[in-house]
Amino acid sequence: MTIITPDTKPATGPGTGRVLLAYLTRDRLALAAAAFLAIFIIAAIFGPLLVGDAASRLGLRQRNLAPFSFEHGWIYFLGADTLGRPILARLIVGAQNTLGIAAAAVFSSMLIGGALGLVAGYSERWYSHLILRLADVVMSFPSLLLALIVLYTLGPSIANLVIVLAVTRLPIYLRTARAEVLELRERMFVSAARSMGAGPARIILRHIAPLVLPSLVTISAIDFATVILSESALSFLGLGIQPPNFTWGAMVANGRGYLATAWWIAFWPGLSIMLTTLSLNILSNWARTIADPQQRWRLQRLRKAAR
Repeated sequence: MTIITPDTKPATGPGTGRVLLAYLTRDRLALAAAAFLAIFIIAAIFGPLLVGDAASRLGLRQRNLAPFSFEHGWIYFLGADTLGRPILARLIVGAQNTLGIAAAAVFSSMLIGGALGLVAGYSERWYSHLILRLADVVMSFPSLLLALIVLYTLGPSIANLVIVLAVTRLPIYLRTARAEVLELRERMFVSAARSMGAGPARIILRHIAPLVLPSLVTISAIDFATVILSESALSFLGLGIQPPNFTWGAMVANGRGYLATAWWIAFWPGLSIMLTTLSLNILSNWARTIADPQQRWRLQRLRKAAR
């Protein structure tokens, strides 16, 4: 018989972060995508402090400067645009604007759509049906067309752009949260909380919302790439944020007339958009595999193969 003394500490397993890191290192493609996104996020946060005003400073002697040259300094390594502004500095500043707008839109749509979905799924009153009909109205319009109409009417600005992108993606979170709540509200722990006198607000916030949140976060990771593409498309059409501010989509629009003579003006921001959305999709697939116990064995097999 084993005697447990007061000084004996119970055995604890590895933390959640360490487990996720272990699974991430087993998938090299997901690890490369995570490293790429980490570099871009760090560059978007701290890069503008490093480049200063180089992204907007004109340099007519460096007009359409070809890339891969250190003759004018490291800031011109990726070349310059038609006004002599370094592409590398503009990529860094544009990353901050692009990722900031996408993050604000995704967070707003997830917060509002998730809250409306919780209410529509738990309650059976008239306003739950009204919420669903409003979501159907938004989904009946093509998202890009709806964004074009609203931005053309209200005028392009950062606030209007975030609102439009959030509204167009809101039904996804609303319907996902509602579907989760319809299943969770019939479980035993909800009935037990209701029998002990818990009100609807307490049941939704304390018992149901924490179980719905992981699904919404996973969807937001997938939706982040879609929002980046939508924002880039609107900026390319001239309905995004206006000069002197810019995003990757606006940089592509500025370089589309010089594809034959100065391809690098549009190539580098277009490549950044493609690699960012691709990395987000790879990470979202990895997260879906981790969240599903029936698919998690694939990563375990990758570890055994690596050994």
